[in-house]
Amino acid sequence: MDLGLTDRVVVVTGASKGIGRACAEAFAREGARVALVARSRANLDAALAGFPAGRHAPLAIVADLTRVADAQAMADAAERALGPIDVLVNSAGAARRYAPDELDAAAWHAAMDAKYFSYIHPIDAVLRRMVARGRGAIVNVIGAGGKVANPVHLPGGAANAALMLATVGLASAFGPKGVRINGINPGATLTDRVQEGLAVEARMTGLPAAELKARGEAKLPLRRYGTPEEVARVALFLASDQASYVTGAIVPMDGGAAAVI
Repeated sequence: MDLGLTDRVVVVTGASKGIGRACAEAFAREGARVALVARSRANLDAALAGFPAGRHAPLAIVADLTRVADAQAMADAAERALGPIDVLVNSAGAARRYAPDELDAAAWHAAMDAKYFSYIHPIDAVLRRMVARGRGAIVNVIGAGGKVANPVHLPGGAANAALMLATVGLASAFGPKGVRINGINPGATLTDRVQEGLAVEARMTGLPAAELKARGEAKLPLRRYGTPEEVARVALFLASDQASYVTGAIVPMDGGAAAVI
């Protein structure tokens, strides 16, 4: 299937690691002009060192997307170097996990900055540019924690739930302007985030993290956690013209963990 992404300008946030990096590499393999955005220059350099050879050289942009000015500067830099942004994939920021007795007001504020505003600021920076051109696609990699109240992921889950509402609401508001906005809700995916969550749970339960991982996978209908590359393939589809009639969708990718409609 030709996804029609050749020469499209794609900005991927959180692109130095995990799902974001997998997305950036997947778009590059499709022949897109890709900008990788992350807070750490060192992490970006490490990602670029192993980046697949493609039709276009990738662009690296250092930005802290919890800051409005950084998000605007990121969009400006991407368009100066690559041209008008066709696709934004948001995968930046990750809220820390906390045992319930570790929660305080600062934890809730930090989660919204890390996961909610790090998505809203880039959306704000590119959305009106897309509207002016009458075309664009935004894919938000959110998280299944926004639908399930996990005791060790309450602030982050609240941020994810807010992002789901924003995704669907913005899709409705800006669909008439030619901009499609969709979300992906990964469940447990084999990234550093899973290891962090397992470490918190291990502290709470006293059980080894490896045992907790095995127990978690055994509960899934597919009997395994997902991979970043699997999430990236869904992001490719949602961003492409093959999904031209898909907007306001939240795609679950949890291995069948939540048997809900």
